[in-house]
Amino acid sequence: MSNVESLVSEWLPLPDVAELLNVPITKVHGLLDERAVVAVRVGERNIRSIPALFIQDGHVVDSLKGTIAVLGDAGFTDEELVGWLFTSDDSLGGRPIDALREGRKTEIRRRAQSLAW
Repeated sequence: MSNVESLVSEWLPLPDVAELLNVPITKVHGLLDERAVVAVRVGERNIRSIPALFIQDGHVVDSLKGTIAVLGDAGFTDEELVGWLFTSDDSLGGRPIDALREGRKTEIRRRAQSLAW
């Protein structure tokens, strides 16, 4: 099990994501292509999956796409950015993904941007 696999408690294979969002699987592939979400290959079968916390109330977490873009611009791989989002930060009072789910986008983006320098 990779480090990022152990940080994320629940992974959703892409068909499950489609079901939760009530969209066809092609739409999930579109979300991946436009980098609204990222997938990491996990488990014994190496299945592309996304962290369950990327979905909130039947939708992709609102501020996730912009945060993915900032971290990608900072040179993070998909696995590294998932790791960053799910690693607890004492100065933040928790994990960046939880702050994004609570609507604290500005603070998280500012921290993500500082990583690029």
